Amino acid sequence: MTMDIHALVGAYVLDAVDDIERAAFDRHLGTCRACSAEVDELRETTARLADATWSVPPPRLRREVMARVAVTRQVTPVRRAPARRASWGRRVLAVAAAVALTAGAGAAVFAYQDQRVREQAVIAEAARAETARIQAVLTAPDARLRTADVDGGGQVTVVVSESRDEGVVLLADGVPPEPGKAYQLWLITGADPAPAGVMPAGAGSGTRFVSSVRDTDVLALTIEPAAGSREPTLPIKAQVPLP
Repeated sequence: MTMDIHALVGAYVLDAVDDIERAAFDRHLGTCRACSAEVDELRETTARLADATWSVPPPRLRREVMARVAVTRQVTPVRRAPARRASWGRRVLAVAAAVALTAGAGAAVFAYQDQRVREQAVIAEAARAETARIQAVLTAPDARLRTADVDGGGQVTVVVSESRDEGVVLLADGVPPEPGKAYQLWLITGADPAPAGVMPAGAGSGTRFVSSVRDTDVLALTIEPAAGSREPTLPIKAQVPLP
């Protein structure tokens, strides 16, 4: 199975490719203006949003949000210590076994690579879908935004579309939580908080798409275990009124 390398743009920006795929895509960027422009667009950072009241999003807001889409690096494989040198007889047996299994191993490698391509395609498609949903909110005719400071440093910006009942939350320059912790979002209606997503563990910046915001009173931010919590842990780090 082969795959159009253009489809790896989302996975490449999210650093969800292996070393071989990254090297191949780096070479591809030197010859493909379309992919290069798309990568630059996702990474571009624009001026900070400073308006603390609801307003129509500035034209370049989309690029700022795109540039801060959460990126989680893959865990580097653990390197194993080299095995002790085998005896001559064992090496001969090993070579013989390798020769006998060449055909089967080749098929296994192909199957593994095919599965890897399928997984990367799923990741890339998910990234494109998330980008499309964020863009739809930012370009909605009724999109409105508000910002609030985060306790300890940083700023949270919320863009909401009432007609779509969706929103985009941008956390910028927050103090990174301790290992094993993450910023979690809450949609609070009355006195009832509902979990609305978790930022990358240990990160002070990130972007989350949220839904079911139309009747929400406040969007709140707390620090929770990296896997998230069912109830918010005090103190609340930021609150953004949404009505």
